Amino acid sequence: MPTAYISMGSNIRPRQNVATALRLLSKSFNITGVSTVYRTKPELNKKQPQYYNCVIAVKTNISAKELKYRFLRKIEKLLGRKWHKDKFASRTIDLDLIAYGRLKTETAGMTLPDPEIPRRKYLAAGLGELKYGSSARPDTSMKPLPGYTKLLRKKIKWSRISPR
Repeated sequence: MPTAYISMGSNIRPRQNVATALRLLSKSFNITGVSTVYRTKPELNKKQPQYYNCVIAVKTNISAKELKYRFLRKIEKLLGRKWHKDKFASRTIDLDLIAYGRLKTETAGMTLPDPEIPRRKYLAAGLGELKYGSSARPDTSMKPLPGYTKLLRKKIKWSRISPR
């Protein structure tokens, strides 16, 4: 059964929306890990609030395409995600499939592994933490939120999660 890695981010009520998205994911998937949550600065529109970002690991038998479009998009819609012309606009939740087992694919709507991993430090740090047990050294634009991370893991009460 492959492990899928999902990035999660929010800058509209992030404490609430990240926790809710995680709870909704846990209803459908065996979550095997949650990386440290980082508070990060917005990429282009500096006037918007900072983001909470993390990476989630799940075991699944469904295809990458089905995971992305049937489950992740559904959770985004449930949490009020709006898609704008400005791809850097604030959002209630952003769920992206960034890696799926050993799958390498490039289609119109999905490239795996996500080519943005090396550029977006929070993706590299979260993926490294879950996949290899250690994260890349966060840069100064990322603030780890260990208390919030611990609270998420406790609040959801995943016996299946192995905290790192």
